[in-house]
Amino acid sequence: QVHVAESGGGLVQPGGSLRLSCAASGSRASDAALAWYRQPPGGQREWVASLLSDGTGDYAGPVKGRFTISRDNYKNTVYLQMNSLKIEDTAVYFCKAAVPTKGWDRAYYWGQGTQVTVSS
Repeated sequence: QVHVAESGGGLVQPGGSLRLSCAASGSRASDAALAWYRQPPGGQREWVASLLSDGTGDYAGPVKGRFTISRDNYKNTVYLQMNSLKIEDTAVYFCKAAVPTKGWDRAYYWGQGTQVTVSS
């Protein structure tokens, strides 16, 4: 399976930057596709960014041009560089690991989440 652990959250002012880390471990960590999600206060969990197989990132509309996803395959770690942060970026950020099982089936593993608060 895969164990997922996020880190790097904190309190920043609008316009500031943070870099989140997601470390995957376990027997299938190297097989996992990692993506970022977030859940705003009082809101639903939403997809933020995914790293495609060719190394490019795919992003949700609200974060395009500001966030960058990357991965260190040797460390089984994915990062989310967040620049030009806005108040509406405030959320608990989660890392999700997707591991193929059979056919289209996937097993999903979620981290505990890391709090990002953007406030003046």
